[in-house]
Amino acid sequence: MANRLSAGTLGQLPPTVGAPRYDRAAVTPGIVHLGVGAFHRAHQAAFIDQCLADGQSGWAIIGASLRSPDTRDALAPQDGLYTLAVRDSDTERLDVIGSIQSLIVAPEDPEALLAALAAPSTRIVTLTVTEKAYLRNGDGALDLAHPDIVADLADRARPRTMHGFIVEALLRRRAAGVAPFTVLSCDNLPANGRTAKRVLVDFATRIDPEFGRFVDEHVACPSSMVDRIVPATTDDDRARVSASLGLEDAWPVVTEPFRQWVIEDDFPLGRPDWEKFGVTMVADVTPFEEMKLRLLNGAHSGIAYLGQLLGHATVADAMASPAIARFVAGLWRESIETLPRDAGLDPVPYTGELARRFSNTALRHRTAQIANDGSQKLPQRIVTPALERLAQGRGIAHLAFAAAAWIAALAARPGDTFTDPLDSQLAAPAANHAVGEIFDLTGFARGNPHREELQAQVEHWLKTIHAEGAEAALAILDREFAQ
Repeated sequence: MANRLSAGTLGQLPPTVGAPRYDRAAVTPGIVHLGVGAFHRAHQAAFIDQCLADGQSGWAIIGASLRSPDTRDALAPQDGLYTLAVRDSDTERLDVIGSIQSLIVAPEDPEALLAALAAPSTRIVTLTVTEKAYLRNGDGALDLAHPDIVADLADRARPRTMHGFIVEALLRRRAAGVAPFTVLSCDNLPANGRTAKRVLVDFATRIDPEFGRFVDEHVACPSSMVDRIVPATTDDDRARVSASLGLEDAWPVVTEPFRQWVIEDDFPLGRPDWEKFGVTMVADVTPFEEMKLRLLNGAHSGIAYLGQLLGHATVADAMASPAIARFVAGLWRESIETLPRDAGLDPVPYTGELARRFSNTALRHRTAQIANDGSQKLPQRIVTPALERLAQGRGIAHLAFAAAAWIAALAARPGDTFTDPLDSQLAAPAANHAVGEIFDLTGFARGNPHREELQAQVEHWLKTIHAEGAEAALAILDREFAQ
């Protein structure tokens, strides 16, 4: 295809494709985003695009990749433009998003990112860096022994981590008399704002205890809950979208119609009027966050590992299996009973909507993609609700089965279908079905009085999966639950 999507070719888009409804040259950056991946481009950047079209011109995004240049290499020739393809089972809407004004690859030019973060115009720093990038130890504090943290403390001018970049920028702002920006985590972590605050304070304290107190007292880190399913872009997606545009788009993003963003309202330097476009501003995001983590993300993990074990490549394929659909329904029943009853949540309709979303055949959401990083994801999605149920004297058959399916998938995976940051340590105990050793390595239920009971139930279902196979084990679970 001769022409490529760019500022100069926007006028060539067909009338069926949405384009930025504002002068991109007239908007200014107010947000620096760390972790410019597909999810950010389908979620936060799409909301900001609507804000810019609404005349809120001071909130364009400077995007930064902390590792790979891939996003920059794809989007820089397109002037930061890309297509958002919103698909359900029989329709697709295409919109070109223009909210990302520029892109930085941190390892190539750390000073450029530090300068952007330290600029007075930057009022919010948003994060989608994944759970593992918070670099926490088993107690939830910053892992001060991690090689990247050691390196960042030794050479603050060339950070590798989000901790190093954010704290050094805050130091520079303080020295220049510029107020701290707000740090807004959009990662799937419980209390993600408080988690971000803790590791940033730990890092800052290591530099200077007085500055650590300053960060603790003066840097706002509201928590947020984000929800939109965003599968990895495929070559077929690129070809289909480019054909519809009549222009080549090197990296479109495919997503579902549903989207949700719930944010604690704590922005000392101001914020966009997100609520005009469906964002919910609250005093405490915790109940919404727990519902999403336990019902959407928890079910996603169970589906991913069972899908890996039973040969279902996508979530929709897995949900078409009656056995997996029944398992997910049982997982939801157990997890719903751990949610607060007085927080305005409506989990039963929510799970009904989730079942429809999971069955969207237009989204090729790969189970291998969701299966990545289970050691970091399962504590909040599966382990915590299981422990809460045990404390209440309730059963955990489906939650324990989900954890067992993870271990079984770790042992059985063909090649590198999915990965985990603890792969080198988990390989042997997973192959040996050593659940206790895995709990020790991951920190699952550490210090909890119900650890032994949880471990015993996971061991039971892991042995069943190993002896009978995953499909037969699901049938046994159904029979036990029906009794």
